[in-house]
Amino acid sequence: MPKPQLLETFPNPYADRKYEIYMETDEFTSLCPLGGVETDAAELKLLEGGAPDFATIKITYTPAEKCLELKSLKLYFWSFRNDGIFYERAVNHILDDLVAACNPHHMTVVGDFNVRGGLKSIITASFTRA
Repeated sequence: MPKPQLLETFPNPYADRKYEIYMETDEFTSLCPLGGVETDAAELKLLEGGAPDFATIKITYTPAEKCLELKSLKLYFWSFRNDGIFYERAVNHILDDLVAACNPHHMTVVGDFNVRGGLKSIITASFTRA
C-alpha cells in the first residue's frame, strides 16, 4: 500500500510569494493489477504478482505554507513498488496524498508510463485550492 505517512514537509521560506516548484523522478514503479483487481481496495487481498509498471512522475506545485521534503517523497514513491494499481488510480492517489501533506495553492501530477502492449499512457491530475 502507498504510505502517505512517509511524506514530510518544511515551512515555506517564501510563503508570502507565489512561485512554482517542479520535481521529477524516472524511478517510479508499481505492479500491473491482475484481472482488474487493485490492491488498495480494502476488501481485496494484496496481490503478490503482476508485471512491473515503470513511469516518470512529474510534480509541479505552487506552495502555500509548506513545501514537500524530497527524501520523504522518494520513500513515499518507493512504497508503491509492490502494489497492483491502475495508472489512473496511482496518479490520483499521489495527487491526493501530496495535497493532504502540504496544502498547496495549486498542484499537477503527471504520470508518464512506459509503453505496455503497444500503448503509451500519460495521466494528468490537478488540484487548485478554492
